[in-house]
Amino acid sequence: MLKIGLTGGIGCGKSFVGEALEGYGCLVVHADDLGHEVLAREGATYTPVVAEFGKEILDEEGQIDRRALGALVFGNPEKLERLNALVHPAVIRREEELVAEFAARQPDGIAIVEAAILVETGSYKRFDKLILVTCREDQQVERAMRRNGASEVDVRARIGRQMPLAEKRKFADFVIDTSGEKANTLRQTRAVYDTLRRIKS
Repeated sequence: MLKIGLTGGIGCGKSFVGEALEGYGCLVVHADDLGHEVLAREGATYTPVVAEFGKEILDEEGQIDRRALGALVFGNPEKLERLNALVHPAVIRREEELVAEFAARQPDGIAIVEAAILVETGSYKRFDKLILVTCREDQQVERAMRRNGASEVDVRARIGRQMPLAEKRKFADFVIDTSGEKANTLRQTRAVYDTLRRIKS
């Protein structure tokens, strides 16, 4: 089985590419969804995160308010590092469980893990190949504002905190540029998938 990393900046279209690959029969694991899962009240990191950051990060129902938590840690590298140290190991454990289950069902399958910071954390080394999804920065801003309802200032601040896409290219085995029409993105995605299948066989 091939294990592939799928990464890119905010608003670059990772999820769109991931959906296309899922349609070809790949397993696609979204690290962000696993982050939600482990931070939920019954999740593996709920108690240590609340103990670390205090009850002010909870909403009225006692769930972790991800916006409140994000506001607390973003812009504070030390706090962000502490949060990542609690969350990332639990996310990786869950990801590996899902990939192992898929491998047992489809030993010749392709499992893809979609995450924004695979390069920054060094996690890209855990994968056989790395796909980078890119687009122009103005498109990143526009898409992120439309999707998240965030302000331009907030989105540009997030982009500024991420490793530049040009830098990430050095680590990528494949680059999919989503700047053009969706049909063009799908053609690129299909070409990458076909190459992965040839590697697999």
